Amino acid sequence: MTKMRFLAAPIVLTCLSMMSTALGSADSISLAGSWRLQLDRDNAGVEQRWFAQKLSEKIELPGSLPGQGIGDPITVETPWVGSVFDPSWYTEDKYAPYREPDNLKVPFWLQPETYYSGVAWYQREVEIPSDWRGKRVTLSLERPHWKTTVWLDDVLLGSNDALSVAHVYELGASVSPGRHVLTIRVDNSVQFEIGENSHSISDHTQGNWNGIVGELTLQASSPVWVENVQVFPDVSAGNLSVSGVLRNVTGKPVAGSVELAVNERNDGRDAVSFHFDGDAQAFETMFSLGPDVQTWDEFNPVVHQLKVAVATETTVAEQTISFGLRKIDAIGRQLTINGRKLFLRGTLDCAVYPRTGHPPLDVDSWRRVYRIIQSHGLNHVRFHSWCPPRAAFTAADELGVYLQVEAATWPNQGATVGDGKPADAWIEAETQRILQAYGNHPSFVLMAAGNEPAGDNSDAWLDDWVKRRKTADPRRLYTCTAAWPEVPQNDFHIRSEPRIQQWEEGLKSRINAKPPETRTDYRDIIGERTVPVVSHEIGQWCVYPNFGEMDKYTGYLKPKNFEIFQETLAEAGMAEQAHDFLIASGKLQTLCYKEDIESALRTPEMGGFQLLGLSDFSGQGTALVGVLDAFWEEKGYVSPAEFRRFCAPTVPLARFDRRVFTADETLIAEVEVAHFGPQPLNAAEATWRLIDEQDGVAEEGAFAPTDIAVGHGNALGRVELPLGDMVAPARYRFEVSVPTSEGRAVNDWGIWVYPSEKDVSVEAPKGVLIVDALDAAAKERLEAGGVVVLTLPPDHVAPDPENGPIALGFSSIFWNTAWTNGQAPHTLGILCDPDHPAFADFPTDSHSDWQWWYAVSKAAPMILDDLPLPIQPIVQVVDDWVTNRKLALVWEARVGTGRLLVTSIDFSGELDPVRRQLVASLLNYAQSDAFSPQHTVTPEAVRALIASETKAP
Repeated sequence: MTKMRFLAAPIVLTCLSMMSTALGSADSISLAGSWRLQLDRDNAGVEQRWFAQKLSEKIELPGSLPGQGIGDPITVETPWVGSVFDPSWYTEDKYAPYREPDNLKVPFWLQPETYYSGVAWYQREVEIPSDWRGKRVTLSLERPHWKTTVWLDDVLLGSNDALSVAHVYELGASVSPGRHVLTIRVDNSVQFEIGENSHSISDHTQGNWNGIVGELTLQASSPVWVENVQVFPDVSAGNLSVSGVLRNVTGKPVAGSVELAVNERNDGRDAVSFHFDGDAQAFETMFSLGPDVQTWDEFNPVVHQLKVAVATETTVAEQTISFGLRKIDAIGRQLTINGRKLFLRGTLDCAVYPRTGHPPLDVDSWRRVYRIIQSHGLNHVRFHSWCPPRAAFTAADELGVYLQVEAATWPNQGATVGDGKPADAWIEAETQRILQAYGNHPSFVLMAAGNEPAGDNSDAWLDDWVKRRKTADPRRLYTCTAAWPEVPQNDFHIRSEPRIQQWEEGLKSRINAKPPETRTDYRDIIGERTVPVVSHEIGQWCVYPNFGEMDKYTGYLKPKNFEIFQETLAEAGMAEQAHDFLIASGKLQTLCYKEDIESALRTPEMGGFQLLGLSDFSGQGTALVGVLDAFWEEKGYVSPAEFRRFCAPTVPLARFDRRVFTADETLIAEVEVAHFGPQPLNAAEATWRLIDEQDGVAEEGAFAPTDIAVGHGNALGRVELPLGDMVAPARYRFEVSVPTSEGRAVNDWGIWVYPSEKDVSVEAPKGVLIVDALDAAAKERLEAGGVVVLTLPPDHVAPDPENGPIALGFSSIFWNTAWTNGQAPHTLGILCDPDHPAFADFPTDSHSDWQWWYAVSKAAPMILDDLPLPIQPIVQVVDDWVTNRKLALVWEARVGTGRLLVTSIDFSGELDPVRRQLVASLLNYAQSDAFSPQHTVTPEAVRALIASETKAP
């Protein structure tokens, strides 16, 4: 039997739980449609009693001002909410055309067609039906932005400043039937200093819009009801603890009963009588589910329904609460879900929804997003500095997605937390609102106060914040904020150390400074902590803009930033290369993400990772870091199935000390599996293959049958493969396949085998002069119609006269250069034609792959902007879309009657196998009949590519 206890002290709560469905006995009137509107630019409406006047303009609600073209044109004075770290748009001549009123285009973020920050008033007549007399009447505004104040006729109902939950106003039980005037004042100016870059309010992503979206309704229901029903499952015992608050607006003592039932089971029903005076009475109860109730997780997202009925002699109020039977835990440094080890494979959602300018409010849209996320092998979403609407939780419950929610804050860049400012109280209130509204959702497994805080007292304040959460609602794990600090009360930490590129690390990062390998993990970093660690915003690898997606921006947010980048690319004479830049940089981006993710999967006890991100981030200077665009759609260079090879519940892993070998060496791979599936894999028979460039099997083998437990580091065995019989030079793929309950998990790694040093000549072929400067001998040879190979030392390459030296790294750009003050690297990999005869002896794809690390890390890009436009580099460097320079590591031209091949890759001193093979291939090309440049340059044009202090006399 259910046992219920009524608490002695009444608890009064002012917000309805958003976990509840519409009350079964409620009548509802949609207020969607035409409303009157008035902009209150001087904030004079309250004093002038606009609520008692008839407003003059019109708007459709639900909706927003910018969504209906209401507001001011964008100008250089538009009062954006969000940091503009690169102010060059406001000052530099190159952006002057984009500051003109008839051509105004900003590069910081997506640009609305109109903008308004301040107060707007919305008004309409509403009809209260006669049969609502004596009922409780409420007004619900699902998603306003930001602060609302409501009047019914000339009676003030109150104000609400929540960003994350519905604004619910009580009209009471005494509102008279008939016609009334409803007036809503909405103020989208910054109400509290929660951080101008918080995605809950910033123009970087969803924008600072004014309006009301989602459900907009009047509801009538029983004057006696229960609210704030919270369900606390006990997985091990199969019990529920249920709490709530009985409310009464009759003004009289009430008596009745509360009936509870789970999944409409008759044997689970129980009714408990109540009697209380006043308007509120809290209660708690224990409810037994029995031993056969299914738990909730990513593999078995079973959602149960708790029906709560409150009956008096004259009224009945019902509501249904969805919940899941699940328990997330931190056992030492290991995350678990229902006792099974858990690894979070996450991405960020930063409120980028360009078609609407605000997050979707319907469940189907969220189902679509989550299914795309799951198709890429991910199981987790972090909502960076904002909280999504109810539909996002409902869809995540249904599909089995783990959510991290944040209290709408990024208290940095001028904002702080813990210093006693009004924002502290607002964060605490918003936290409680979120937990009350969404706390029953099983998908809501993690919570943080926000992102990357500042403040002299932030550590202590946030530690107390976590402590309060854990005490009041232990249904999920809490951490104070993302990235820092590590406070004692944290259930888990989110840290940036376990990733392959740190902020401001530039070319000193592992991916750029150390030769490629697949052995490194983060066990030292994890071992220094006593709670689980989830890596913070890993990836951030950029790709060149996909101009083909520009037609998708059919809402009021326009890709004016893309227009700038596209126009400057055309001015540089490279418009036709845009798609090639996208694909080449995208292939490199994918390689970077693969190594980032695999490094985390290799790490024992690691709690997971959070990508920034699977999809593009449109703000902060335009951060094109997604393998998907801002619409969660593919860009054309990696499919979900390809991404899942290295990001899935079960991922084979191989540890190599290096990726480049010579034919006289032995390939050694230590093979393991990271397995976080629903159950162990018993007697799994894994296999390996070495696959050549024609997809033929060069070598293969099998591992002994192995029991694979849930967790990291399931060793399969060691492969030692002498390479003497392998074709060289050649690229191979080392592939591992592991059987799972759903098929086979397959992953592979590129391996390059080159001839041994004695078999590769780097001497100048007959008739070819090799020089490191355009000296007199070189000019004489060219004037005589000869062949010259200019190997320009990287430190002799002329820098960009406006921006200085171009930082060339193997990786693509990290986040972007505009938001990071030119953080290195400045480029997006290489682009070449694999069938070009210059690569006859150097197998390559059209884009950067790991073997190119050895050449790129010892090179500097030459700027060919002033050479004749038709000259196409043999090895081109994809530039930052902000600068769009024609960059090259290898190019060719005629000088007079001679033929010149120029490279700025360092081929001096002791050469590694890659550069040795590359220079040999280039020299063989220079000697061949295939070397026949089509375009002519002058010696002076070549000399302009050389740093002035090193130019030959």
